[in-house]
Amino acid sequence: MTPMNRYEAWLNDALIDEATKEELRALAGDAKEIEDRFYRELEFGTGGLRGVMGAGTNRLNTYTVGKATQGLAEWVLGKSGKPSVVIAYDSRNNSPEFALDAALVLAGNGVTAYLFPSLRPTPQLSFAVRSLGATSGIVITASHNPPEYNGFKAYGSDGCQLVPEDAEQVIGAIQQVTGFDQVRRISREEAEAKGLLRWLGEEEDRQYVDTVVSNSLNGELLKGGLGDSFQVVFTPLHGAGNLPVRQVLKQAGFKHVHVVPEQEQPDGYFSTVKSPNPEEREAFTLAIALAQKTGADIIIGTDPDCDRMGAVVRNNEGEYVVLTGNQSGAIMVDYLLGTLKERGQLPDNGVVIKTIVTSEMGADIARHYGADVVNTLTGFKYIGEKMTQYEQSGERVFLFGYEESYGYLAGTYARDKDAVIASLLICEAAAYYKSQGKTLYDVLQELYARFGTYMEHLESRTLKGLDGVQQIAAIMEDWRSNPPAEVAGVKVDRMLDYLTGLDGLPRENVLKFMLSDGSWFCLRPSGTEPKIKVYFAVRGTTQDEAVAAVKHLTQAVMERVDNKA
Repeated sequence: MTPMNRYEAWLNDALIDEATKEELRALAGDAKEIEDRFYRELEFGTGGLRGVMGAGTNRLNTYTVGKATQGLAEWVLGKSGKPSVVIAYDSRNNSPEFALDAALVLAGNGVTAYLFPSLRPTPQLSFAVRSLGATSGIVITASHNPPEYNGFKAYGSDGCQLVPEDAEQVIGAIQQVTGFDQVRRISREEAEAKGLLRWLGEEEDRQYVDTVVSNSLNGELLKGGLGDSFQVVFTPLHGAGNLPVRQVLKQAGFKHVHVVPEQEQPDGYFSTVKSPNPEEREAFTLAIALAQKTGADIIIGTDPDCDRMGAVVRNNEGEYVVLTGNQSGAIMVDYLLGTLKERGQLPDNGVVIKTIVTSEMGADIARHYGADVVNTLTGFKYIGEKMTQYEQSGERVFLFGYEESYGYLAGTYARDKDAVIASLLICEAAAYYKSQGKTLYDVLQELYARFGTYMEHLESRTLKGLDGVQQIAAIMEDWRSNPPAEVAGVKVDRMLDYLTGLDGLPRENVLKFMLSDGSWFCLRPSGTEPKIKVYFAVRGTTQDEAVAAVKHLTQAVMERVDNKA
């Protein structure tokens, strides 16, 4: 069926509401836009759905959400035990409506839906699935994507996003839903009357906050007086982190947490930023201005669904600098493992889990303390999957998991990255080192002196639509079929093609090139956005040397990438 055929089918479908048809009629004559909206079904990947909101098969709307939920319901009904699904959502436009609609489709299939009545962090959904013993979970979010996006993330009974084997089963069930008349839903009143729609609230919030705070390492230090003077500036970037982060920090002993007022309230348009992404310095503009007024010791920011955390600290010149995800991760690995070792609480079989595109600095630190390091593919679901395996086998004790894209987890209460625990740990580390007369910037320089100056960089190219899909495929094929012998004057030792299945990992379209001087770069199409991402990593003896090396490597690689883009 062509894009135009699908477009006309929607216009003629009696189950499509009139407002949606009006949106589609307005596209008449715009062949390019019709093609983009209808050239494919919005793909349900291993993490679920994510796309621009609007009418069409390649858009996120009540129909594509309903179809995905129907497929998930079929999968859930095939599991043992009483079928139930927990649903949470963030501050994005249409998130409450999509969440309720998913709940009513589940109820229409006889599946109990536990629904939070207002926005909650993604990691709290993971925690709730585990604490309630649910079969599955759904989060309506598009993480840190631009405002026009939303998404549908699906979870298994362990609180982990669906891994490929389970996702393939759900995808198969969704593909069996060929018409919207196959999507079964009932009214809210009927769902509540039958006990198939149940509302969650304060009790679940309290359990989550208490559990996060129980992972504090130096609460005595804060309650002993340091909490009176330590200053934190926090921005939730209009998202779900506002209340839980503040509650956790307060309960842990931080008495001075200044929330950026312009970014405190939910706003699906994220009106004060270009992108609600704590990876970008621009997102911290207002927070830095507030920090300069309050003399803050640290700035933290969380993305809309509060699973990513960024930190900003003062350098030696007193300027606020944004830490990269790799830098924050290395600091937290050192703080966590160092504290446990000092107290004699570091297990002999402890493990730190990271992704293949995450810096090796944290891995070197972990091994220094005697912990094992395990690499996974990109995506926290793979870290969560390993956590569950180790919990069941007892082979290793999970200590910390993280990825370069600002996702961290300590503790085993959840199976997804958690910006709430990350906010607590990074603030606690900053307070701990302040008691020793050091900033986190000082600590980072000490780590460079001990382990080498690691420097990483990320480049991405956005290539939208069908043409973009083809361009990204051409770029990957070019590098896969014609791997370079050297890059930037450095010999390429080997190419790792994860599409062939390496190190027992699932097959994935990722290429990583290992260079003879210990540097590397990696090409990876994004699974959630129309982008190709290219990761770079070097290790130098000085910061200037490392900065120059990563710049030189980036230029050489991106020149070839851009020739194909």
